[in-house]
Amino acid sequence: MKNIFILFTLFISITSFAKSKSPYIESELVLKTKTGDIFGTLTIPSKNTNNSIAIIVAGSGPTDRNGNNPLGVNSDTYKMIAEQLSLKGISCLRYDKRGIAKSKEAANTIEGDMTLDKYVEDVIEWVNFIKTDNRFTKITIIGHSEGSLIGMLAAQKSQVDKYISIAGPGRTLDVLLNEQLGKQLLPQEMKDQTAVVLDSLKNGHRVTNYPIVLGALFNPSIQPYIISMLKYDPAVEIGKVKVPVLIIQGTTDMQVLIADSDILHKGNPSAEYKLFENMNHVLKNVDSDIEKNKASYTNPKLPLKKGLMKEINTFILK
Repeated sequence: MKNIFILFTLFISITSFAKSKSPYIESELVLKTKTGDIFGTLTIPSKNTNNSIAIIVAGSGPTDRNGNNPLGVNSDTYKMIAEQLSLKGISCLRYDKRGIAKSKEAANTIEGDMTLDKYVEDVIEWVNFIKTDNRFTKITIIGHSEGSLIGMLAAQKSQVDKYISIAGPGRTLDVLLNEQLGKQLLPQEMKDQTAVVLDSLKNGHRVTNYPIVLGALFNPSIQPYIISMLKYDPAVEIGKVKVPVLIIQGTTDMQVLIADSDILHKGNPSAEYKLFENMNHVLKNVDSDIEKNKASYTNPKLPLKKGLMKEINTFILK
């Protein structure tokens, strides 16, 4: 962080949601860094605000501040969470992570390599910025999917009041990848080679000899990020979070298993733990039918799982 010089700019322009009858108003925030701007949306209740604010940390891949990405996800999950929080007087900041969507130009860092730690630093800087605004006195970090690990690391290193993990992996990346690839119809030799590659990366060594078909996963440009992720065990890190923790998981999540949330809870037994029946990875109500599950990723009109926001709101406000 000492290599990053931060300036903050709050755009005064308010979106069309700023009508008096709307339950919330939205404005754009910009976190200015030497390597580019990071853009976010601040959602504030039109009335009955209680000085609480949540920061949503997005999941993996090119997922934007609304919970969508160009790889086939159009669910508006994070946008819906922000809007629903406002109904209970809770403000929300959601943002495009460094290198993603409108924050694309901020992909580079001072050191050159993009790492998980840079994402963590960005969350901490957002927290520091919010603390300069006397409208907010209570801060909750909400991390979804990969954002769960980023959020719990930021919660350890910043002055926040609460932390929520939603659909967060409980095992290290190498364990997850070996498990996922083990289920694929791939030659055993390729699976064995992949295990060796992951072991090298976990020890901090970049590799050049990896299965060609997995080039997108082990591309040399991505390896520094993978190495940075492999430094952390979510089950250990969540135990280091000293503020109140809520762990949320859905039973029909195709990407993160119930076993992962169980592991997280064991890592922090004092955390509250809520399992939602028939809730998938984009937090929509879907049963075990695979095609229905996939379809929900591209349906922004499908509401969030019933009861989810009640659990989140109650945890933040109590």
